[in-house]
Amino acid sequence: EQLVESGGGSVQAGESLRLSCAASGRTFSGATMAWFRQAPGKEREEVAHITWNGGSTFYTDSVKGRFTISRDNAKKTVYLQMNSLKPEDTAVYYCALDSRPGGGYDAWGQGTRVTVSS
Repeated sequence: EQLVESGGGSVQAGESLRLSCAASGRTFSGATMAWFRQAPGKEREEVAHITWNGGSTFYTDSVKGRFTISRDNAKKTVYLQMNSLKPEDTAVYYCALDSRPGGGYDAWGQGTRVTVSS
């Protein structure tokens, strides 16, 4: 499964961005999809994830109420809508796919950079 992220960029604090991750392959529709991020000098952290049918989502505390993860299985795409961005959201954002939910993320995108300035 190949994953390609897009939508990153440089914005001012308080602005919004929407990240997209397009998948190719046959496992997307049944997979849990996630967004991770890695800021300079920090460990990678899971930002959000969504189950195969969108029935369950998870958000790390720092983004709750500001970010929304969604997916379109027909388009094999997962999205991350990021509102009210803060400088601490600056990071490279990666999407990931868990083809056997609970088995660990086994496909990763190349990352898209998000820079938020104050």
